Amino acid sequence: MIKRRSFLLGSASLAVSQLASSCSSRQQEHLKVLLLQDSIPVQLLNRFKQLHQRATLDFDVAKQLQDTFERLETWKQEGQNSNIQQQRLLDFLPFMGTRTTAPTNLVTLGDYWLVQAIEAELIEPLSLKQDSNWQHLPERLQKLVVINQEGATPNNQKNEVSEYVKLWGAPYRWGSTLIAYRRDKFKSENLDLPKDWSDLWNPSLRGRISMLDQSREFIGLTLKKLGFSYNHSDLSKVPGLETELQALHKQIKFYSSDNYLQPLLLGDTWVAVGWSTDIEPIVARDHRLEAVFPESGTVMWADLWVKPKSLAAEPNSEDQLQQKSLTQEWINFCWQQEIATAITRLSHAASPILFKPKETEQLPKELQNDHLLLPDADKLNKSDFLKPLSNSSEYQDLWKKIITS
Repeated sequence: MIKRRSFLLGSASLAVSQLASSCSSRQQEHLKVLLLQDSIPVQLLNRFKQLHQRATLDFDVAKQLQDTFERLETWKQEGQNSNIQQQRLLDFLPFMGTRTTAPTNLVTLGDYWLVQAIEAELIEPLSLKQDSNWQHLPERLQKLVVINQEGATPNNQKNEVSEYVKLWGAPYRWGSTLIAYRRDKFKSENLDLPKDWSDLWNPSLRGRISMLDQSREFIGLTLKKLGFSYNHSDLSKVPGLETELQALHKQIKFYSSDNYLQPLLLGDTWVAVGWSTDIEPIVARDHRLEAVFPESGTVMWADLWVKPKSLAAEPNSEDQLQQKSLTQEWINFCWQQEIATAITRLSHAASPILFKPKETEQLPKELQNDHLLLPDADKLNKSDFLKPLSNSSEYQDLWKKIITS
């Protein structure tokens, strides 16, 4: 039989232990990040951990951006279901408080998905300190993420964050669509090396091109050839578009968004249109391959840090303020010059800190001369960030018509 004194002493010890544990947990900083695979080199993850040895850091990996967007949708649904259950509990136990929070502090999201995530209320605005490196980002990349609640970019030129216009994402790297080609094949056939999209229509390349299996890429590069934007919304008013698309389709031997480079390596195709993150490393390894950033411009993309929407009832709790602080530190860590340079070198995509041409003077020579990652200002100005289109079905319908004809 347990004596009352022993029981009380044991209870007191347990209470003190729980209180100490509670205080310790409140003082312990936590950060959980879901990042796109290979978008942040493991060396940099380890370095951030060394800087925050007392914090609990958890970096999880998703293979594709589609996966991260679907994860955001799942968390929202799970959070709504949890809140319904908690509300039922509160009907019986009103002293209980709800503490439903997002399971991850930050997630990688592509810029193309940002407006959709805002409209679906999957994410919430970021709160970055005024002294952060946000001010060092080029205006064009700031405009990608400074958006009002309805998904429209602000009209003011300063991209000011206000009650109605908020900061929804933090860009940490960007890339583009490039043309890769077999230099040896072009040399042996005495062909001019490709420099721009119009070169893909060269009769000598019929059946010699591998292409991304993407309607926006296929139609977009044709629009650029004709002097239009990748984001042109009314395809019916582009003279000769369908004829140009049919001619390009005859040039293409292979469509794939995963294996478009294999035919190029095997020599089955001489040209491939693909993403810089795929093309950059393979060109560096294989001396037979070259790549070019098209002279008339191309389509660009950016990977962003976004904050999953929280359903917490205590937004000002100490734990969340600590998470907020560590979240800001991680974003600013990625924007530091040294770290930005490492991201550019090791992830085959450029940091937005290096988007401005003048910044390249501070880079290692290997990056200064890398005109695929860091093209000149004229080519950048001619390029587009892909935007969601209200009439995207028009692209899909035209795409299907061309490839099945």
